[in-house]
Parts: sequence; structure tokens; C-alpha cells
Amino acid sequence: MPPEESFNPVDWLRIAEKDLNRVARLVDDADAEGAGFNLEQATEKFIKSYLLTKGWTLKKTHNLDSLLNELVQYLPETERFRGVCQQILDFYWADRYPDMAEMAPSLVEVRAAFSEVQPLFEIIKAQITKC
Repeated sequence: MPPEESFNPVDWLRIAEKDLNRVARLVDDADAEGAGFNLEQATEKFIKSYLLTKGWTLKKTHNLDSLLNELVQYLPETERFRGVCQQILDFYWADRYPDMAEMAPSLVEVRAAFSEVQPLFEIIKAQITKC
């Protein structure tokens, strides 16, 4: 029997931070696909952690566009991250599906996306700290 899913935003935030640490290690190892995948995972979990503070029903989805749609309802200023979230979602698909290998990111792309999305993580962490 699988363990019960956590609805605690702090649990999701903690795992998101672990994913960010993996991104850094994988970039150091020149594994752009692995780093891109973990960047998607971190982004997804950061957004879910915030949504859970609002009573959101946990959904098992990787669709950052859909998650961002829900986040923007509470934090309209996060709309500016839509483009980078779409790019990061492409990193996820490239690592998971062989027919999407042409979408594999370069280390330069992963580093740039990480830098661009980092302020979103900071916004979310600041909001969760207030709760």
C-alpha cells in the first residue's frame, strides 16, 4: 500500500528544494537533460506548494501551464514566468520521451531558465513563510 500523499505545503517546498540541489549537481556533471528534468520537477513542486496553502486539491500533473493558470489567480505578478515555465516543461518531455529527444536542452538553456525562474521560487517561498 503506497503512503498517503502529503498536503502540507512545507513538505512540497522541502522536496522542491531537493530538486533544485539536484539541478546544480547535474549541471556540474554536464547532464543538461537530467538538470532540465529536475528543474521542471522543482518548478512544479514550488507551484503546488503555494496552491496547497490556498486549499487547492492536489492534482498529479506536470502541466506547468495549467498550474501557472491557477497560481496567477492568487499571485497575478507570476504571469511573467509563463514563457520560462513553458520552456522548462519542454525540458521534462525531452528527458521522458524518446521521440522528443530533439527538444533536449543545452546546459546554457538550463542555466538561463534556472536564472529566469529563480524569482518565482523566491516569491513562492516568501508567500509560504507568511502562512
